[in-house]
Amino acid sequence: MQHTSPFKGRKLVVATMHGKERVIAPLLEEHLGVKVVVPQDFDSDRFGTFTREVKRAGNQLEAARAKARVAMENTGTDLAVASEGSFGAHPSLPFIDSNLELVLLLDALHGYEIRGHHRTTETNLDECVVTNVEEARAFARKIGFPEHGIIVRTGKRWPWGIHKEIRTEEALVAQVDRMLKRPFVKRVFLETDMRAHKNPTRMRAIEKATEDLLQHVNARCSRCHAPGFHVTNIERGLPCAVCALPTDMPLYEMYQCDTCGHTEKTQVTQYGNVADPKYCGRCNP
Repeated sequence: MQHTSPFKGRKLVVATMHGKERVIAPLLEEHLGVKVVVPQDFDSDRFGTFTREVKRAGNQLEAARAKARVAMENTGTDLAVASEGSFGAHPSLPFIDSNLELVLLLDALHGYEIRGHHRTTETNLDECVVTNVEEARAFARKIGFPEHGIIVRTGKRWPWGIHKEIRTEEALVAQVDRMLKRPFVKRVFLETDMRAHKNPTRMRAIEKATEDLLQHVNARCSRCHAPGFHVTNIERGLPCAVCALPTDMPLYEMYQCDTCGHTEKTQVTQYGNVADPKYCGRCNP
């Protein structure tokens, strides 16, 4: 069944000050038929900074939601997209860092809230302490500077002495050398700049999350036909092909509509009716 798009022809604001519209806008304009705008003088740092001088406003979803609402207020629009990233240990791969990107669409006209996610281990998240400029050069090469930004700071947790706009190796060396020559300073803290406009690797993850958002937009509730019908839980237990005992492979997906509250249980078919014995705790302990 074809449904009329609730977004076509409308103005949509992307809540960013770090150039995220470069990857978000083309996808939204092509697939949703919207006209993307970017708010003037929008300060997304007020909702939290990766350099930790401003604590994030709530969790990842709450921060994205707050940015979207303020951007709508600033531009007089009723449709917004905001993104929020987080970095840290991968939830299922020990000792591996990951980047989880959330792209959130808020539609104040219809009351829709639709989310897209992308988690990846492709990230240059890193940090180090250096005691001389050669160590700083080595770290810069490791993280892909200057295509990827680098931040020089007095200490990891100190909210002062933070230098973000270093664009060349010469500027990096000069800043590190200047800081090391200060009285009682024997080391300088370096970290990768995870802001989107300073991190092409992260920008690719935001693009992937936007693609996921569009998939959710196209998923309609079977009851009210609102966009954003999404998986909220997975029921595991696909039977083993040899012994028929339940495995950890997915058996059902639980879908929910945030608009009308309708839920639906759907069988997972991509793995067939039975699981490969390699996933069975009995046949492959």
